[in-house]
Amino acid sequence: MKELITIDPKNISKKLGFFRFSPVNGSYLLTNDVGDFVFITPAHFEQFISGQLDKESDIFKELKDKHFIREEADKEILETRYRRKNEFLNFGPHLHIVITTLRCNERCIYCHASRRNMDETSYDMGLHTAKKVVDTIFQTTSPNIIIEFQGGEPLANMEAIRFITEYATEKSKEEDKRLGITLVTNLSLMTEETMKYLLDHNVMICTSLDGPEHLHNKNRVLSGGSSYGEAVKWIKRINEEYVKRGLEPELYHVDALLTTSQYSLPYAKEIVDEYLNLGIRALHVRPLNPFGTAKKAWDIIGYTPEEYIDFYKQVLDYVIELNLQGTDMLERTAAIFLSKILTEDDPDFLDLRSPCGAGIGQLAYNYDGKVFTCDEGRMVFQMDDDIFLLGDVGTNTYTDLIHHEALRSLTIASCLDCLPGCTDCVFKPYCGVCPIYNYMEQGDIFGQIPNNGRCKIHKAILTYLFTRMRENPELKEIFTRWTINKRPLLYIDT
Repeated sequence: MKELITIDPKNISKKLGFFRFSPVNGSYLLTNDVGDFVFITPAHFEQFISGQLDKESDIFKELKDKHFIREEADKEILETRYRRKNEFLNFGPHLHIVITTLRCNERCIYCHASRRNMDETSYDMGLHTAKKVVDTIFQTTSPNIIIEFQGGEPLANMEAIRFITEYATEKSKEEDKRLGITLVTNLSLMTEETMKYLLDHNVMICTSLDGPEHLHNKNRVLSGGSSYGEAVKWIKRINEEYVKRGLEPELYHVDALLTTSQYSLPYAKEIVDEYLNLGIRALHVRPLNPFGTAKKAWDIIGYTPEEYIDFYKQVLDYVIELNLQGTDMLERTAAIFLSKILTEDDPDFLDLRSPCGAGIGQLAYNYDGKVFTCDEGRMVFQMDDDIFLLGDVGTNTYTDLIHHEALRSLTIASCLDCLPGCTDCVFKPYCGVCPIYNYMEQGDIFGQIPNNGRCKIHKAILTYLFTRMRENPELKEIFTRWTINKRPLLYIDT
């Protein structure tokens, strides 16, 4: 006779390991706080929670191995894995977004940054401010620092980029910190001289590519020229230069981001094909955020969460199909979630962790030295709301900034263990909230989860990933490949 787990209903909580659960595609999905997951049939689920599951069954062994049965769990292993998953909390902010200028030569229909015209040079960061920004950055308790140049179009103030790059490099040697530098640019102001400087100083380059020429140019308008033409020209040229320098193309290349507007929705396949034709094997599909021009023009360029989800699934399905046919390609939003699901590590993507990265994972420095919890907080400020302003590098110390009440509030508001609708969600181990999105959309940094568009999108993507893996086990091997870091060593060897 098969041995059964015998549990007194009054003591069942002492026998079962902690888990969350939800029906997914005819089965129950169970997850725990270290990211393990199990699919279980309704019948086995009833047996499991009632203490009547056959101890010799395969499902019992899987539940045991993945720590869903308390009396069989190894507490030391669980503690080690939980620490590893949350080790990003050990240090202060590592990502430092520096706005070298608000000036920009493109007019994006969804501009989040509240751009200024090219002749308004008063919106450039001066070198005196730039020095104070770098000095503030290097007070972080993190041993690793990434400086990310943004704008406006950051190349419009190349003087500040040069100064910060060289001063920060010297500072990293003095402070014994690892430094990485990235540039987010539309590429239209790139020159051969600028490219050489950036590559010589190990500055990684990221741009926007919204799809085929007609779509990219509609989303991103370049006066007197083609934003698509400039972007594609310099993507090819920079990638060519990496090869000339003997660098592995799979690692060293221009990264590209996709921002989805209403006009993007009919072109899921064409967008993926555009990336393929340019030799880009990773695309990062992102929805619009309710900041700046996008907020004002939402009725024209926006969409419902359901419309975005349908578009995203079309993109993901096509990328999966390409992989099944032998073409190696990934979608980064899915890859971030899959890294949380399929590996022991957390990729520390600041918008998808608990608490989020606002203030404790990143800081944003405006052209005038004002410091914000994150780039989204700066965007809100440009919309005449200073609620996420922490201070100024000219008058406030690093300690002042980190102890600011706005930073503490956002940390609390993004800790999923504290949030109704999140703490008991089956996807809690893999997800994260953005309190600033909640503030802009729902009027409170504590989101109303049942009506939260961002939550709907995350749940739909996670449900779809688990469903696809459940339906086709072959996809787990493909998805696991997506979790492998195929990016160059970002930090400069000092």
